[in-house]
Amino acid sequence: MAKKDKGFQFMSLARHMDVDWLRESYKKLSSGKAPGVDGVTKAEYATNLEGNLEMLHTRLKEGRYRAPLVKRVMIPKENGEKRPLGLPTLEDKIVQGAVKVMLEAIYEQDFYDCSYGFRPKKNCHQAISAIREQSRNLGVKWIIDADISKCFDSFNHKHLQEMLSIRVKDGSIKRLIGKWLNAGVMDGNDIIYPETGTPQGGVISPLLANIYLHYVLDDWFEKEVKPRCRGNVFLVRYADDFIIGCSEEEDAKRIMEVLPKRFERYDLTIHPEKTQLIDFRKPEDGETKGKGNFSFLGFKIYWGKSLKGYWVIKKKTDKKRLSRAKKSIHLWCKENRHKPIEKQHKTLKAKLLGHYQYYGVRGNYESLDAVYVWTIRSWRKWLNRRGAKRTLTWERFHKLVLSFPLPRPRIVHSI
Repeated sequence: MAKKDKGFQFMSLARHMDVDWLRESYKKLSSGKAPGVDGVTKAEYATNLEGNLEMLHTRLKEGRYRAPLVKRVMIPKENGEKRPLGLPTLEDKIVQGAVKVMLEAIYEQDFYDCSYGFRPKKNCHQAISAIREQSRNLGVKWIIDADISKCFDSFNHKHLQEMLSIRVKDGSIKRLIGKWLNAGVMDGNDIIYPETGTPQGGVISPLLANIYLHYVLDDWFEKEVKPRCRGNVFLVRYADDFIIGCSEEEDAKRIMEVLPKRFERYDLTIHPEKTQLIDFRKPEDGETKGKGNFSFLGFKIYWGKSLKGYWVIKKKTDKKRLSRAKKSIHLWCKENRHKPIEKQHKTLKAKLLGHYQYYGVRGNYESLDAVYVWTIRSWRKWLNRRGAKRTLTWERFHKLVLSFPLPRPRIVHSI
């Protein structure tokens, strides 16, 4: 129905959310996640799964469901700072997941192809590929690298409910979302009631964010910005990170000027210092490098020479991400050097494979190899410091690596 009629408003959605629907939502939850304020785990909930789901469905049907407090924990970041992470209760995750599936079926018909974050069959590597292909095919010479300040914490609840009303008129669903938006956050012994932002750690938060930015940015760009531009333009957005490409400098400057005003209208702020206009023109003959470059989703995108000597758009691991990966591995080797070699090898192998899985794109082998070499050196350094005597020479270490080899770099994605 949503695909057939873009203007259709759904009046009766909650009736579809029966026990079977809730059970499917429960099955999709991960088992090893930390519990919320009630301490209930997935295994404990499963001891009386059908009875618990029946009672949950009854409370939802009668409008007696209350959004529980969200437990806040602080997660350390690589730069020494900490970021807050919300831990909803298991039952709240079930309900949020059920509503998410329902709304996703509707809004996937409305979302534009330029949006790649937290969507079915969409991923960050497709977003990176889209930037490269559209920059090349549309003759893009200017890039707007934008940054939204504290995006997920700044969504205006009133604006979000108004946006939802464009498609969803079911009062039960809207009240549920309202309860999550206004749910208290338990920070230690304090309870905070946020006035803006999406539910912390909520399963439904990424979808609500996509809906908000769909109307603030994507829909506005397609319907109002594109028709007014003299040249070619494109938008690629992954959650709150987005890039705008323009073939004409005049178009880029006009968009740069109006962009903060557009976001300010919806209580969002475009960071004035982190948002920049980048000269991304193709280098001419005789030039040794491109005029400008930018970072997106952990990759540096720049002009470089191909093996045949042609100028092409390349990508490699961003310097900050590369440094972060090295520091993380070095610290892990230091803190876990006394563990059995078998366990250390298993974890380091998983870390490297995970790094290759994300950053293993064509043209990025050199950065992958840098992480591999760093891992080898860090592992040997801290194994040699397990005791007072420093006896693990490189010769002995190489023999050890033959028994516990670490995976070599490999290209996983051909984008």
